[in-house]
Amino acid sequence: MIGKFNISGISQEILHQDCINEFSSCCVPFPNLINILESLKERSIRLGIITNGQGKFQMDNIKVLGIENYFDAILISEWEGIKKPNPEIFKRALSKLDAAAYESMYVGDHPENDVLSSKNIGLSAVWKKDIYWGHAEADFIINDLMELLKIVESQEGRTY
Repeated sequence: MIGKFNISGISQEILHQDCINEFSSCCVPFPNLINILESLKERSIRLGIITNGQGKFQMDNIKVLGIENYFDAILISEWEGIKKPNPEIFKRALSKLDAAAYESMYVGDHPENDVLSSKNIGLSAVWKKDIYWGHAEADFIINDLMELLKIVESQEGRTY
């Protein structure tokens, strides 16, 4: 950033710490995030988060978004000692949710860390299209989180 924006008079370390301190105040959720979480919880669907990053930083972001209470399990890579795409972090989430991979669905926006890695252990993979990635080999592809309801309904007989 210092080079790109021709910033002077501030060190890389101070700029980095400012980013860490202030990032959560700039968090913007995907559209319909709260709506889909409420709809899924109304259906008694157990929900979990797996996120790569620093524990406090990621938890601060989750809290700022107001979503922590929707989740039955939250796994943050720093606190778990492993990160996506390592299959172990997905297995831990499944264990915490008391769910089997074949009866579970993973939604993510990264083609490898989310989609491919969750598919590799037997979860149904949903790719939330993201402008930064061109394509993902997902079981389902969505543009808007509310599209998850149609997918869940189409998977009747499976437990999510």
